[in-house]
Amino acid sequence: MASLSTGEMEQDINESSMVKPSKRKEVSSPIYVGREDDIKKRQRKTAIVHDRQVVIFYHDAGGPLDLGEIEDINGQPCIICPFHKYKITLNTGEGLYQAINPKEPSAVPKWKSKGVKQRTHRVTVDNGNVYVTLSDLLEYKESDYYA
Repeated sequence: MASLSTGEMEQDINESSMVKPSKRKEVSSPIYVGREDDIKKRQRKTAIVHDRQVVIFYHDAGGPLDLGEIEDINGQPCIICPFHKYKITLNTGEGLYQAINPKEPSAVPKWKSKGVKQRTHRVTVDNGNVYVTLSDLLEYKESDYYA
């Protein structure tokens, strides 16, 4: 399970450049959002957690992000915005894009990070029950404007 709810920097995507999910500051207690089997069956679920609307995605599921497709990009599960085709990592909320160096003769596209663009929260499963713990809501994320 992964949760996706609700610094422009250009860098190559690799393990050292990614925002680590464990660095998120949690600000709430876990809130029950449903049964794991139900979320797996529907591949996603929208829920309200402490007055915040969140979307819970099932990783193996193959505008409104709850209508987006999940794809593996550079070894990371990402949600693809159905309206804009933006690629956002489920684990960290980073926006990804492909870029080339026009000065290189081969000009092979590489995945780059735009930084964290989407707020993410921690999801835990206990005995088939799924819980969401909100991350730090004090730090503004671009997705807050649209949420």
